[in-house]
Amino acid sequence: MPDNRNSTVLISIVSPDQLGLIAAVTGVMFDIGVNLADTSFAILGQGCEFSCVAELPDGVSQRAVQSEIQGLPCMKEADILVMPFRFQAEKTQAAKITHIIDVAGGDQPGLIARLSEVFNDYDANVVLMNSTKQENKDTKGEGQYLTCFSVSIPEQRAEGCLAAIYNTASQLQLSCVHRSL
Repeated sequence: MPDNRNSTVLISIVSPDQLGLIAAVTGVMFDIGVNLADTSFAILGQGCEFSCVAELPDGVSQRAVQSEIQGLPCMKEADILVMPFRFQAEKTQAAKITHIIDVAGGDQPGLIARLSEVFNDYDANVVLMNSTKQENKDTKGEGQYLTCFSVSIPEQRAEGCLAAIYNTASQLQLSCVHRSL
């Protein structure tokens, strides 16, 4: 039975990575009137993860959205979940990105934990985080890791937080650059 009221849902797809996946998924959502809000996509190993918060139009159920997505040829091996989004879709001030910080270098176990602790110590909120290993011919297969944090740092704590992040990266023998937005 269709849901005859607007509803906010979380759509989560885990699938083998393939060209055209974003276009196919967002195209079918557009065709049935789904309005995308916050959306993310990431390649994870040889798989990928696509997720979004979306508003369903009147008369379109969660089940119908899931069925339409599952009907796409690129979704044969995908795990798809469409469920109510029980949080407010509007962001708070703590989600406003004030700084983007990139940390790069060799493998350092605990890197994300240590940097996250610094952010916590300075009341900074991590809005987005991505970490990936980049293969490099010069490092003989060891690879370089690039971790990018998009954070919301309270203005009065930004200088101290950034100094602590640079210090922590240096202790781990990693490079660090940032930009303020």
